[in-house]
Amino acid sequence: MRGLKPSLALGTIGIISLALWAGAAVDRPGSAMATAAERFLDALDDQKRDLATFDFGDPERLNWHFIPRERDGLPVKQMSAEERNLAMGLLATGLSAEGAVKATTVMSLEQILHEMENNAPHRDPELYFFSIFGEPSNRGSWGWRVEGHHLSLNFTIEGGEVVSATPAFFGSNPAEVRQGDREGLRALAEVEDRALRLVQALDQGQQAEAIVAEEAPGDVRAANTPQPPAEEAVGLTYGKMTEAQRDLLRTLIEAYAMDMPARVAEAWLTEIRDAGPEKVAFAWFGPADRNQPHAYRVQGPTFLIEFNNTQNNANHIHSIWRSMLGDFGRPIAAE
Repeated sequence: MRGLKPSLALGTIGIISLALWAGAAVDRPGSAMATAAERFLDALDDQKRDLATFDFGDPERLNWHFIPRERDGLPVKQMSAEERNLAMGLLATGLSAEGAVKATTVMSLEQILHEMENNAPHRDPELYFFSIFGEPSNRGSWGWRVEGHHLSLNFTIEGGEVVSATPAFFGSNPAEVRQGDREGLRALAEVEDRALRLVQALDQGQQAEAIVAEEAPGDVRAANTPQPPAEEAVGLTYGKMTEAQRDLLRTLIEAYAMDMPARVAEAWLTEIRDAGPEKVAFAWFGPADRNQPHAYRVQGPTFLIEFNNTQNNANHIHSIWRSMLGDFGRPIAAE
């Protein structure tokens, strides 16, 4: 971020830049995605391939959501063991190692919900759908999605480069597993705890500006819309924070970016830095207490993060990163 100490502001970007030297698969995730998608599709029979593929211009590409609902695409449930391995290989190209663990953990929570809700059939860790839009290639435009309850990952590739990795949604229900063999598991702990540390580190005057509502909204905004909400940022701006508080804000933003492949994370962080960190605002809703309903937003000219933990007695998280330049590789200015 512009104007910050290199050891702090550029530390994460420096680490990412070093990772880029590891090889072409890291350097060009779009190329790795095309290879993985081709291998996945080649393994499918005609019927499964028909389920998994769409034209790039099909409206289904923009029809994202994170709720349990009927979906188009090929579900894991209908895949053979080999096809599942190839599907997971594709998923891995769209995430960092940490992000892949997070995604598969989110999927696995469906089994806990299945047991908690008396074997409800719609709670199923195999009801995650893979969809390919257009023809995977290092030329032209194509995209892909992995989606199911509490997970929606959307990628657009042009000329072998990832031009969009948003909307990027992760949810967790329960936010904390409180019984059984996996007691204590928190799939999204980092993005909750880092924000809590930030709001608790603010002085009284700063909190008066950062805490914009005594009650948290019921959910994140603009679910299932092709572009993020257009409202202006609210809350306490980066420029009004101390250096220690800015460090906390940076680590919170990085917790989201680092779920992505190195080159995508670097692009996100560079966009923020180039647009000016002074324009980034942090807003908190509700009490600064993990056990009470709460939410937050972090917004700048290029991005929007929304986090909500209000349902199920504040034990049910929704979190998302969206591009204020345009989701799905569709510039907002052009639309």
